[in-house]
Amino acid sequence: MLLLALPGLLYFLVFHYLPLFGYVIAFQDFQPFLGFAESAWVGLDNFAALFGDPRFWSALGNTLRITLVQLVLFFPAPIGLALLLHSILSDKIRRFVQSIVYLPHFIGWVIIVSIFQQVLGGAGVVPHLMDALGLPRYDVMTDPDAFPWLVALQVIWKDAGWGTIIFLAALLSIDQGLYEAAAIDGAGRWRRLWHITLPGITPVIILLLILNLGSILSVGFEQIVLQRDAVGPEAGEVLDTYVYFHGIRSGEWGTSAAVGLIKAVVGTALVLGANKVAHLFGQEGVYRGADK
Repeated sequence: MLLLALPGLLYFLVFHYLPLFGYVIAFQDFQPFLGFAESAWVGLDNFAALFGDPRFWSALGNTLRITLVQLVLFFPAPIGLALLLHSILSDKIRRFVQSIVYLPHFIGWVIIVSIFQQVLGGAGVVPHLMDALGLPRYDVMTDPDAFPWLVALQVIWKDAGWGTIIFLAALLSIDQGLYEAAAIDGAGRWRRLWHITLPGITPVIILLLILNLGSILSVGFEQIVLQRDAVGPEAGEVLDTYVYFHGIRSGEWGTSAAVGLIKAVVGTALVLGANKVAHLFGQEGVYRGADK
């Protein structure tokens, strides 16, 4: 069993844990041709420059806004879809529908953004339909106010089906005898859902919610950068694109590393804090507490 787990452990060691040492750049005036050893140490100067940059705060606000919308709209979507799929009695129909809703996950963001542009963009199907109906033309793809909702809609269309895998597995682990006993006692469909199904998958919901909080400052680079220019940096700049445009492209390696370190610290703190709150409510969360 340990040998089977070895490839996964090596993956996290090589691509996640070893790169953590690179955060030393956040405290240096890093020059690639000098390397870690020869680059000058600047202490917290990179963080001071970062916190004094209005573009950073704008990117942070946009990131939190998009994350909040995704948390409210996207996170419940796989749960609801999993409950609908689980309610289908025919195994063949359920497997067919599952295959259909999984497919968008394997489509690249370039294609997905192009599809939304062809449907909702200024020359898309929806604006032409609005013209035919005598309604004012509206291009949602260039509306800064609608951008967080547009991003959440795209994520739902792409990954809601894929996100049902874990919830479907949790639903299948619920003892079917509980449903039969509740039905005999006269419980209807909604009461069985409320008193059996939802409590049965609550630990999984809490676990995934805590893990999502860990990446609250990451909303996806590729999806955002493809649409950033359409809505303008004021609405489309997030921390990931800020690192690219104002850090890497400008050679500000220390500032870029400082943003990454802040994201890591905030994500870790949110995971630990949310996990502690889960323990207070009697849930295991990501890991068991000392009192368990």
